[in-house]
Amino acid sequence: MLRAGVFKNEKTAEEQVVQVLNFDIHLVKDYRGNRYIERITECIPVENKNEYTFDHRIEKTLEGKFDKFFDNATHYFMKTTDKQLYIYRNILEYVDGEYIITNKISDKNIREMRLNMTDTDAEEFDKFVAKHWGEESVYRMEDERRAKSKIASGLAKKRGRRPANGLT
Repeated sequence: MLRAGVFKNEKTAEEQVVQVLNFDIHLVKDYRGNRYIERITECIPVENKNEYTFDHRIEKTLEGKFDKFFDNATHYFMKTTDKQLYIYRNILEYVDGEYIITNKISDKNIREMRLNMTDTDAEEFDKFVAKHWGEESVYRMEDERRAKSKIASGLAKKRGRRPANGLT
């Protein structure tokens, strides 16, 4: 996108892409020309936290007040100049000829993935999540999925043409 001239700033391009794509699937070509997935990485937006403190008010000495001030100034300049927008976490990696699950998918992405699955697929996905990350992750979200599923099916019934009421 940068090369095409759509974006001028690399951070802006990264932010736009990651907002759409929650995962990066990294393909590699080996020396024989075979392609395989080297890793799947989850892109998680970093929440903008206010890490400034007001500890300077309780400091008794001028030197202590300056230290607290410079701590806040350091946080400010880090946020302004080298702002971290996303955390990248490998979920799956290809190591020594086999795929290994390395980290848990975030609960937010698990919820969103389940909402886009059929009931059968969601059940299989629940088994996968329970096997690799414990059953707690699955059951916490089951009620939410059912509620959203009911809302979605209600909206789907309202779409389309109205019945002709027997008149033609």
